[in-house]
Amino acid sequence: MAVQQSIFRTHTETDTALIEMTHSYPTLFNEKRTAQAAAYFLHRAGGRLPLLKLMKLMYLAERESLRAYGEPICGDKPVSMPNGPVLSRTYELMNGWGSQDERGWNAWIEDRAGHDLALRDASMIRSPEMDLLELSDGDLEILDKVWAEFGHMGKFDLVAYTHSGACPEWEDPRGSSRPIPPSKLLRAVGYEGEALRSVMEHLSERARLNVSLG
Repeated sequence: MAVQQSIFRTHTETDTALIEMTHSYPTLFNEKRTAQAAAYFLHRAGGRLPLLKLMKLMYLAERESLRAYGEPICGDKPVSMPNGPVLSRTYELMNGWGSQDERGWNAWIEDRAGHDLALRDASMIRSPEMDLLELSDGDLEILDKVWAEFGHMGKFDLVAYTHSGACPEWEDPRGSSRPIPPSKLLRAVGYEGEALRSVMEHLSERARLNVSLG
């Protein structure tokens, strides 16, 4: 299992020469890792969760991973929606749209049934460490932390939490949706100045590498 490496923060008094990438989030989305992160939460919940709650847990995990490591788990594009911040491609997959990897979302998650999502086959996961092999040790630590902190909360409690100021990157889109620029999300979790620039450049380089490798 891969070991996730941290991006160490530096501290600076000024926000110098930040390269804003507000119109095109670095293309880092990984369907297999996204599916296995969702499968982790479903496994911990006994196999089934409301879609809205699962989305909130996924967003909070992505946010915490960026805060702790400067690295995403899913690499998804965050957007503000009426019920709070959402991972856009993950939301599409939850609704049955656009799976592109036979070992990705549909291999782990059943089609949506009403307002719920469930594991396709609960026996596929003996333990997250043994079977969710797309996820690093660092990813699993983040998912453990998010489940411990938020797993007991209901879906509308999580909506209220993300509206409470805990996720200041969210803006009310007034019935529509609004992209959350990467720099805004990173600032909200504590990056600034040279540390912010460094993480943005790192993510951009990873995105370029993904494109070059096809």
